[in-house]
Amino acid sequence: MKYGIAIFPSKKVQDEANSYRKRYDPHYALIPPHITVKEPFETDEQVLESTIIPELKRIAKSTTSFSIKISKVSSFSPVTNTIYLKVDPSDEIVKLNQNLHEGIIPDNKEYSFVPHITIAQKLSDEEFSDVYGSLSMDSFDIVDKVDRFQLLYQLENGAWSVYETFRFGEQ
Repeated sequence: MKYGIAIFPSKKVQDEANSYRKRYDPHYALIPPHITVKEPFETDEQVLESTIIPELKRIAKSTTSFSIKISKVSSFSPVTNTIYLKVDPSDEIVKLNQNLHEGIIPDNKEYSFVPHITIAQKLSDEEFSDVYGSLSMDSFDIVDKVDRFQLLYQLENGAWSVYETFRFGEQ
């Protein structure tokens, strides 16, 4: 089965992201706005339960709550026509990402970690240019507290669902 690890921001941040996603993100119905802290990986449930979940509990216990800051949009252009709310890469979120790629958890990192919340993807070049041009003039002043991450699993229809939530500082 395919699993991933993400942080779901507060409802306020999700509402802001969704105001764009419902128009520009075809994955809008598959997963709420999130920050991917570990790219999807394949494993079986036995390995998940016996080794990965205990490791996630350990990582969560050793992580303290932190704040994220979003001040602008950015994009992955020219690689893809994806537009996102840029999460400033704090030491805490970078360390969490590193911890989730070390030890017994599969290290499947394909790209450098860029903390973000996708708000538009799979746009045509013309649509991307229009939307990004408009959104890049907007500024955001969003600060949100993060105190947990979620282990997700992918359903047959491509949607993602929460398997377990791990609160920082708890076991």
